[in-house]
Amino acid sequence: MKKVLILGGTRFFGKRLVDHLLWEGKSQITVATRGKTDVDFGTEVNRIKMDREDPKSLAEVAQTDMWDIVYDNICYSPDAAKSACEAFAGRTQRYILTSTLSVYGDPKPGFTEADFDPYTYPLQYGNHEDFSYGEGKRLAEAVFFQEADFPVAAMRIPIVLGIDDYTRRLHFHIEHVQKGKPIGMPNPDAEIGFINSTEAARFLAWLGHSSVTGPVNAASKGAITLSSMMKLIETVTGMQSQVLSETIKEDMSPFGISESWTMDTSKAEQAGYTFEALMDWFPGLVREVALALQSEG
Repeated sequence: MKKVLILGGTRFFGKRLVDHLLWEGKSQITVATRGKTDVDFGTEVNRIKMDREDPKSLAEVAQTDMWDIVYDNICYSPDAAKSACEAFAGRTQRYILTSTLSVYGDPKPGFTEADFDPYTYPLQYGNHEDFSYGEGKRLAEAVFFQEADFPVAAMRIPIVLGIDDYTRRLHFHIEHVQKGKPIGMPNPDAEIGFINSTEAARFLAWLGHSSVTGPVNAASKGAITLSSMMKLIETVTGMQSQVLSETIKEDMSPFGISESWTMDTSKAEQAGYTFEALMDWFPGLVREVALALQSEG
Protein backbone atom coordinates (compact mmCIF):
# COMPACT_ATOMS: atom_id res chain seq x y z
CA MET A 1 0.00 0.00 0.00
CA LYS A 2 1.37 3.39 -0.99
CA LYS A 3 1.22 6.13 1.59
CA VAL A 4 -0.56 9.06 -0.05
CA LEU A 5 -1.03 12.53 1.39
CA ILE A 6 -3.59 14.86 -0.18
CA LEU A 7 -3.41 18.56 0.67
CA GLY A 8 -6.97 19.68 0.03
CA GLY A 9 -9.24 16.72 -0.63
CA THR A 10 -12.69 17.49 0.72
CA ARG A 11 -14.46 19.13 -2.20
CA PHE A 12 -14.85 18.96 -5.97
CA PHE A 13 -12.12 17.04 -7.81
CA GLY A 14 -10.00 16.74 -4.63
CA LYS A 15 -12.79 14.72 -3.05
CA ARG A 16 -13.17 12.73 -6.25
CA LEU A 17 -9.46 11.93 -6.11
CA VAL A 18 -9.92 10.45 -2.65
CA ASP A 19 -12.90 8.42 -3.90
CA HIS A 20 -10.90 7.19 -6.91
CA LEU A 21 -7.91 6.13 -4.81
CA LEU A 22 -10.25 4.33 -2.40
CA TRP A 23 -11.79 2.53 -5.38
CA GLU A 24 -8.33 1.50 -6.59
CA GLY A 25 -7.59 0.09 -3.15
CA LYS A 26 -3.82 0.52 -3.45
CA SER A 27 -3.24 3.50 -1.15
CA GLN A 28 -3.22 4.38 2.51
CA ILE A 29 -4.72 7.87 2.31
CA THR A 30 -4.29 10.90 4.55
CA VAL A 31 -6.19 14.12 3.81
CA ALA A 32 -4.92 17.38 5.29
CA THR A 33 -7.18 20.45 5.22
CA ARG A 34 -8.37 23.25 7.46
CA GLY A 35 -11.16 20.94 8.58
CA LYS A 36 -13.93 23.35 7.62
CA THR A 37 -15.67 20.99 5.17
CA ASP A 38 -17.53 18.09 6.76
CA VAL A 39 -16.89 15.03 4.59
CA ASP A 40 -17.23 11.47 5.86
CA PHE A 41 -14.65 9.27 4.17
CA GLY A 42 -15.13 6.56 6.79
CA THR A 43 -12.33 4.89 8.70
CA GLU A 44 -10.30 4.19 5.56
CA VAL A 45 -9.04 7.79 5.31
CA ASN A 46 -6.97 9.55 7.94
CA ARG A 47 -7.86 13.24 8.46
CA ILE A 48 -5.43 15.90 9.70
CA LYS A 49 -6.15 19.58 10.33
CA MET A 50 -3.63 21.89 8.70
CA ASP A 51 -3.17 25.53 7.73
CA ARG A 52 -1.61 25.37 4.24
CA GLU A 53 -0.37 28.96 4.52
CA ASP A 54 1.51 28.26 7.79
CA PRO A 55 4.93 26.68 7.11
CA LYS A 56 5.07 25.24 10.65
CA SER A 57 1.68 23.59 10.26
CA LEU A 58 2.68 22.12 6.90
CA ALA A 59 5.98 20.85 8.32
CA GLU A 60 4.14 19.11 11.16
CA VAL A 61 1.95 17.28 8.64
CA ALA A 62 4.97 16.29 6.55
CA GLN A 63 6.69 14.85 9.63
CA THR A 64 3.82 12.48 10.46
CA ASP A 65 5.07 9.87 7.96
CA MET A 66 7.23 9.11 4.94
CA TRP A 67 5.13 9.63 1.83
CA ASP A 68 5.13 7.81 -1.49
CA ILE A 69 2.97 10.50 -3.15
CA VAL A 70 1.91 13.98 -2.07
CA TYR A 71 -0.92 15.68 -3.97
CA ASP A 72 -1.09 19.44 -3.51
CA ASN A 73 -4.40 20.93 -4.67
CA ILE A 74 -4.16 24.11 -2.62
CA CYS A 75 -0.86 25.79 -3.46
CA TYR A 76 -1.39 29.28 -4.88
CA SER A 77 1.85 31.16 -4.21
CA PRO A 78 5.63 30.88 -4.29
CA ASP A 79 5.79 31.15 -0.50
CA ALA A 80 3.47 28.14 -0.19
CA ALA A 81 5.59 26.23 -2.70
CA LYS A 82 8.81 27.07 -0.85
CA SER A 83 7.37 25.89 2.46
CA ALA A 84 6.42 22.59 0.79
CA CYS A 85 9.89 22.15 -0.69
CA GLU A 86 11.33 22.56 2.78
CA ALA A 87 8.72 20.50 4.64
CA PHE A 88 8.84 17.49 2.31
CA ALA A 89 12.59 17.45 1.61
CA GLY A 90 13.61 13.82 2.04
CA ARG A 91 10.06 12.81 2.97
CA THR A 92 8.31 12.03 -0.33
CA GLN A 93 9.05 9.99 -3.44
CA ARG A 94 6.80 12.06 -5.69
CA TYR A 95 4.94 15.39 -5.55
CA ILE A 96 1.95 16.26 -7.74
CA LEU A 97 0.98 19.93 -7.98
CA THR A 98 -2.39 21.02 -9.32
CA SER A 99 -1.68 23.91 -11.67
CA THR A 100 -3.68 25.68 -14.36
CA LEU A 101 -4.03 26.73 -17.98
CA SER A 102 -3.79 30.28 -16.63
CA VAL A 103 0.02 29.97 -16.32
CA TYR A 104 0.15 30.51 -20.10
CA GLY A 105 -1.23 34.04 -19.91
CA ASP A 106 -3.59 35.55 -22.49
CA PRO A 107 -5.83 33.06 -24.33
CA LYS A 108 -4.74 31.37 -27.54
CA PRO A 109 -5.45 27.95 -29.07
CA GLY A 110 -3.26 24.90 -28.54
CA PHE A 111 -0.95 25.78 -25.68
CA THR A 112 1.85 23.25 -25.17
CA GLU A 113 3.85 22.78 -22.00
CA ALA A 114 6.80 24.58 -23.60
CA ASP A 115 4.78 27.81 -23.80
CA PHE A 116 5.61 28.41 -20.14
CA ASP A 117 8.95 27.17 -18.81
CA PRO A 118 8.98 27.07 -14.99
CA TYR A 119 12.57 25.83 -14.92
CA THR A 120 13.90 29.18 -16.08
CA TYR A 121 11.19 31.57 -14.82
CA PRO A 122 12.71 34.19 -12.47
CA LEU A 123 11.90 33.43 -8.84
CA GLN A 124 10.30 35.91 -6.51
CA TYR A 125 8.45 35.27 -3.29
CA GLY A 126 5.22 36.35 -1.68
CA ASN A 127 1.86 34.95 -0.61
CA HIS A 128 -1.25 34.49 -2.72
CA GLU A 129 -2.43 38.03 -1.99
CA ASP A 130 0.66 39.46 -3.67
CA PHE A 131 -0.04 38.02 -7.12
CA SER A 132 -2.83 37.34 -9.58
CA TYR A 133 -4.05 33.73 -9.71
CA GLY A 134 -2.09 32.95 -12.87
CA GLU A 135 1.13 34.59 -11.67
CA GLY A 136 0.87 32.90 -8.29
CA LYS A 137 0.65 29.53 -10.03
CA ARG A 138 3.52 30.39 -12.40
CA LEU A 139 5.75 31.23 -9.45
CA ALA A 140 4.63 28.19 -7.48
CA GLU A 141 5.62 25.95 -10.39
CA ALA A 142 8.92 27.77 -10.74
CA VAL A 143 9.78 27.25 -7.07
CA PHE A 144 8.94 23.54 -7.16
CA PHE A 145 10.84 22.80 -10.36
CA GLN A 146 13.87 24.86 -9.40
CA GLU A 147 14.08 24.17 -5.66
CA ALA A 148 12.52 20.79 -4.77
CA ASP A 149 14.81 17.83 -4.03
CA PHE A 150 12.03 15.36 -4.96
CA PRO A 151 10.40 14.57 -8.34
CA VAL A 152 7.56 16.96 -9.19
CA ALA A 153 4.82 16.89 -11.83
CA ALA A 154 2.35 19.75 -12.34
CA MET A 155 -1.07 19.03 -13.78
CA ARG A 156 -2.12 22.05 -15.86
CA ILE A 157 -5.88 22.00 -16.33
CA PRO A 158 -8.46 24.29 -17.95
CA ILE A 159 -11.76 25.16 -16.29
CA VAL A 160 -13.02 22.12 -14.38
CA LEU A 161 -16.74 21.37 -14.62
CA GLY A 162 -19.06 19.15 -12.62
CA ILE A 163 -22.46 19.09 -10.99
CA ASP A 164 -20.76 19.90 -7.68
CA ASP A 165 -18.66 22.80 -9.03
CA TYR A 166 -18.69 25.35 -6.22
CA THR A 167 -17.82 28.17 -8.67
CA ARG A 168 -21.04 27.39 -10.61
CA ARG A 169 -19.70 28.83 -13.86
CA LEU A 170 -21.63 26.48 -16.13
CA HIS A 171 -24.61 26.92 -13.81
CA PHE A 172 -24.39 30.68 -14.48
CA HIS A 173 -25.09 30.25 -18.20
CA ILE A 174 -27.91 27.76 -17.80
CA GLU A 175 -29.59 29.75 -15.05
CA HIS A 176 -29.40 32.94 -17.08
CA VAL A 177 -31.13 31.24 -20.01
CA GLN A 178 -33.78 29.73 -17.74
CA LYS A 179 -34.51 33.15 -16.23
CA GLY A 180 -34.39 35.04 -19.53
CA LYS A 181 -31.42 37.13 -18.45
CA PRO A 182 -28.78 38.43 -20.92
CA ILE A 183 -25.26 37.00 -21.01
CA GLY A 184 -22.27 39.08 -22.04
CA MET A 185 -19.77 37.39 -24.38
CA PRO A 186 -17.11 39.40 -26.24
CA ASN A 187 -16.48 36.61 -28.78
CA PRO A 188 -19.10 33.81 -29.05
CA ASP A 189 -17.03 32.19 -31.81
CA ALA A 190 -14.07 31.57 -29.48
CA GLU A 191 -13.37 27.91 -28.71
CA ILE A 192 -12.86 26.78 -25.13
CA GLY A 193 -11.60 23.56 -23.59
CA PHE A 194 -12.75 21.93 -20.36
CA ILE A 195 -12.15 18.91 -18.17
CA ASN A 196 -14.72 17.32 -15.88
CA SER A 197 -14.05 16.78 -12.20
CA THR A 198 -14.09 12.98 -12.48
CA GLU A 199 -11.40 13.00 -15.17
CA ALA A 200 -9.30 15.56 -13.30
CA ALA A 201 -9.28 13.17 -10.34
CA ARG A 202 -8.59 10.14 -12.53
CA PHE A 203 -5.70 11.93 -14.24
CA LEU A 204 -4.22 12.99 -10.89
CA ALA A 205 -4.30 9.36 -9.75
CA TRP A 206 -2.63 8.25 -13.00
CA LEU A 207 -0.02 10.99 -12.74
CA GLY A 208 0.81 9.94 -9.20
CA HIS A 209 1.47 6.36 -10.30
CA SER A 210 3.42 7.34 -13.43
CA SER A 211 7.04 8.42 -13.81
CA VAL A 212 6.17 11.60 -15.75
CA THR A 213 7.72 14.77 -14.36
CA GLY A 214 7.50 18.45 -15.23
CA PRO A 215 4.36 20.28 -16.37
CA VAL A 216 1.66 18.15 -18.01
CA ASN A 217 -1.46 19.48 -19.76
CA ALA A 218 -4.71 17.68 -19.02
CA ALA A 219 -8.01 18.40 -20.81
CA SER A 220 -10.86 16.59 -22.50
CA LYS A 221 -10.39 15.84 -26.19
CA GLY A 222 -11.83 18.55 -28.38
CA ALA A 223 -13.20 21.99 -27.69
CA ILE A 224 -16.49 23.81 -28.13
CA THR A 225 -17.30 27.33 -29.32
CA LEU A 226 -19.19 29.46 -26.85
CA SER A 227 -21.98 29.89 -29.40
CA SER A 228 -22.31 26.10 -29.71
CA MET A 229 -22.41 25.82 -25.94
CA MET A 230 -25.26 28.31 -25.82
CA LYS A 231 -27.15 26.44 -28.57
CA LEU A 232 -26.81 23.26 -26.55
CA ILE A 233 -28.18 25.03 -23.49
CA GLU A 234 -31.09 26.34 -25.59
CA THR A 235 -31.85 22.80 -26.79
CA VAL A 236 -31.77 21.39 -23.27
CA THR A 237 -33.83 24.16 -21.67
CA GLY A 238 -36.17 24.81 -24.60
CA MET A 239 -35.54 28.52 -24.15
CA GLN A 240 -33.81 31.21 -26.21
CA SER A 241 -30.59 32.73 -24.93
CA GLN A 242 -29.80 36.44 -25.03
CA VAL A 243 -26.11 36.77 -25.87
CA LEU A 244 -24.73 40.30 -26.07
CA SER A 245 -21.18 41.53 -26.62
CA GLU A 246 -21.37 43.54 -23.41
CA THR A 247 -23.65 43.67 -20.37
CA ILE A 248 -23.46 44.87 -16.80
CA LYS A 249 -20.64 43.19 -14.89
CA GLU A 250 -22.76 40.58 -13.06
CA ASP A 251 -24.17 39.31 -16.36
CA MET A 252 -20.83 38.95 -18.15
CA SER A 253 -19.97 35.32 -18.87
CA PRO A 254 -17.24 33.75 -16.68
CA PHE A 255 -16.25 32.00 -19.92
CA GLY A 256 -16.20 35.32 -21.79
CA ILE A 257 -12.84 34.97 -23.50
CA SER A 258 -11.80 37.21 -26.39
CA GLU A 259 -9.83 34.46 -28.21
CA SER A 260 -9.90 30.67 -28.34
CA TRP A 261 -8.40 29.12 -25.21
CA THR A 262 -7.30 25.49 -25.50
CA MET A 263 -4.31 23.28 -24.76
CA ASP A 264 -2.42 20.45 -26.43
CA THR A 265 -2.39 17.20 -24.40
CA SER A 266 0.12 15.27 -26.52
CA LYS A 267 2.63 14.86 -23.67
CA ALA A 268 0.17 12.99 -21.45
CA GLU A 269 -1.20 10.96 -24.35
CA GLN A 270 2.28 9.92 -25.48
CA ALA A 271 2.94 8.79 -21.90
CA GLY A 272 -0.08 6.49 -22.11
CA TYR A 273 -3.10 8.43 -20.84
CA THR A 274 -6.29 8.60 -22.93
CA PHE A 275 -8.61 11.55 -22.32
CA GLU A 276 -12.38 11.37 -22.64
CA ALA A 277 -13.92 13.34 -25.51
CA LEU A 278 -15.56 16.58 -24.42
CA MET A 279 -18.81 15.86 -26.24
CA ASP A 280 -19.10 12.44 -24.58
CA TRP A 281 -19.85 14.08 -21.23
CA PHE A 282 -20.57 17.79 -21.69
CA PRO A 283 -24.15 17.54 -23.06
CA GLY A 284 -25.09 15.19 -20.22
CA LEU A 285 -23.70 17.61 -17.65
CA VAL A 286 -25.69 20.48 -19.18
CA ARG A 287 -28.86 18.41 -18.79
CA GLU A 288 -27.95 17.44 -15.22
CA VAL A 289 -27.25 21.03 -14.20
CA ALA A 290 -30.44 22.29 -15.88
CA LEU A 291 -32.54 19.76 -13.96
CA ALA A 292 -30.78 20.61 -10.70
CA LEU A 293 -31.42 24.33 -11.20
CA GLN A 294 -35.08 23.66 -11.94
CA SER A 295 -35.42 21.74 -8.69
CA GLU A 296 -33.64 24.53 -6.78
CA GLY A 297 -35.94 27.19 -8.17
